[in-house]
Amino acid sequence: MPSVVKLNPPGMPDAGPLGYSQVAIAATGRMVFISGQVAIPRDGSPVPAGLEDQTRIVLENLETALAAAGATVDDVASLRIYVVDLDPVQVGPLMALVAARFGGQAPALTGIGVSALAGPEFRIEIEAVAVVQA
Repeated sequence: MPSVVKLNPPGMPDAGPLGYSQVAIAATGRMVFISGQVAIPRDGSPVPAGLEDQTRIVLENLETALAAAGATVDDVASLRIYVVDLDPVQVGPLMALVAARFGGQAPALTGIGVSALAGPEFRIEIEAVAVVQA
């Protein structure tokens, strides 16, 4: 059984086509809390300006953090995504990247528009909660 079961129950809007799940049920295990990841490239190159490029880097950093805890994207129960000056037009491309990284079924997710992040170059930050088998 997977450590996290993701559902879009009948009677609720089907969030699957939007790239996330309405409900995530965590099996017994160890909870892993991943700090907000920003678009700091591993190779030390400059932070790209575009939201989609930053999102790709953030998702790579998230996967690296998960791996350090013995987890994968399949173990993620919840995501919180912070986007500077969030515009509804940005949501589709952003969610497509997230859904693709999560194999088409992202966990429970909250998207939050903010005025700023830790540095002026950052446009997106993603934090996660995962559950791994004990």
